[in-house]
Amino acid sequence: MRKSTKILLIIYIAVFIASLVMGKFIINGIKATDNGFEFNFDVRGIIALVLTGISIILGFILYFRFLASLTVDKMLFFSSVPLVVFYGLSIFLLVEISILDNTTANSVRSLLNLSPDNLYNTILWAVLLTIVFIMIMFFNYMIACKPINKMERIVLRLGDGKVKENKLNIGGGKQFQNIEHGLNKINNNYKEKDRTAKQVDLEAKKFIPKQFFRFLGKNNIAELELGNQVKKRAITMSIKLEGIEEKNMLSLEENFQMINSYLNIIAPLVRKFGGFVDKYLGDGIIAVFGRSENAINSAQVIIRAIDVKNRQNKTLPNVQIRVSIISGEVIFGIVGEEDRKIPTIVSDVIKDLNNIDEICKYMGIKFLFTKNIIDDLPLNFKINYRYVGSINAGDNKEIFLYECIDIYSKDYQLGLKRNKKIFERAVIAYNNSNYYESYDLFSKIMRDLPDDKASYVYLNKAKEKIDSQK
Repeated sequence: MRKSTKILLIIYIAVFIASLVMGKFIINGIKATDNGFEFNFDVRGIIALVLTGISIILGFILYFRFLASLTVDKMLFFSSVPLVVFYGLSIFLLVEISILDNTTANSVRSLLNLSPDNLYNTILWAVLLTIVFIMIMFFNYMIACKPINKMERIVLRLGDGKVKENKLNIGGGKQFQNIEHGLNKINNNYKEKDRTAKQVDLEAKKFIPKQFFRFLGKNNIAELELGNQVKKRAITMSIKLEGIEEKNMLSLEENFQMINSYLNIIAPLVRKFGGFVDKYLGDGIIAVFGRSENAINSAQVIIRAIDVKNRQNKTLPNVQIRVSIISGEVIFGIVGEEDRKIPTIVSDVIKDLNNIDEICKYMGIKFLFTKNIIDDLPLNFKINYRYVGSINAGDNKEIFLYECIDIYSKDYQLGLKRNKKIFERAVIAYNNSNYYESYDLFSKIMRDLPDDKASYVYLNKAKEKIDSQK
């Protein structure tokens, strides 16, 4: 029992005893007449009425506190019993008052317009009492069950994960306070788990690109399951960095930091053009794009950014970059095991991409892409390129390769554009085994543009073929 309830109970007992002692003055102030009752209270009667009123109010307060301390079943019982008893006594007195013969009974009959010969008014008063009783019982149950309705709504919202309040409020008695405390603990646990899940999801998205979730039709890492996959056409890009580990002037730690400094330039530029990094390869990355023009633009900006960084790092070795791009069907999926799920792409184009990168490296080309990349570009997309040959991808499949000219300096671009038609004729002649024609054309290019590494490689290969035929 709470301390305030104990104090209230002591006050109630004192006032109740006082009102009982002075109750005779209330009775003396009520006079029965033929037309009803007359009230004539003296000072003591008024004091007795005040004490009685206070005791009734305190009694109701204590009664409601008593009900609030009970469980729902006991509260409904103890709140209903007094009402039922009062209703039963009222109906009994209503019936008996018609046959009683004393001054008080006559006054009550006169006040209520009742008589033994007129049962109609008695029935009306009984119906009125019944209606009042039913309404009071209805409101009694409604108030008693209000916390249950609140609890139902809160539980449904908790089930849907829509509760945003810091504290849930049910109201009602002690039993509902315990339930309220339990629901608040559930809500707090739910919010904590939700915060943890969001934090994990945010951390995961640092390693798993949001575009990957989009390709798989998922929203967060919790939805990713081993074996999830989807097959789509995509643009796959290989970016390789060369020239860091070959320099003995840097320690392993410096190599590591230098590679990261370049990757910190490349990865954001991939994302800027709508792509995402699928794999970090130590000395490069594999990236995926949805559109060819985005991949081309990203590659050009990345190559220029690396050139700028090379110029800024005057005391460090220059890093050479190679970019290869191919279009084809890839499978976006989750591989690994249950304890370690890794999102990645799986496709034959990765093998072709590695072969293209080898061509880049062999011929000293910065940026190569395939014919299907050109076919996918919008008609108004501006890009300068030249045909550099083809590779055999198996199953009688030939991949035609093109070098981007726009990423070089202006003077070198002019030289490449000036010799483009001759270069492409020379490549076609070489592919058709016309090695003498190819040799002559490449020799002409080398005289005009001696820094053209691709022409130099082809020139030597054509000379080897000619020498082998002699």
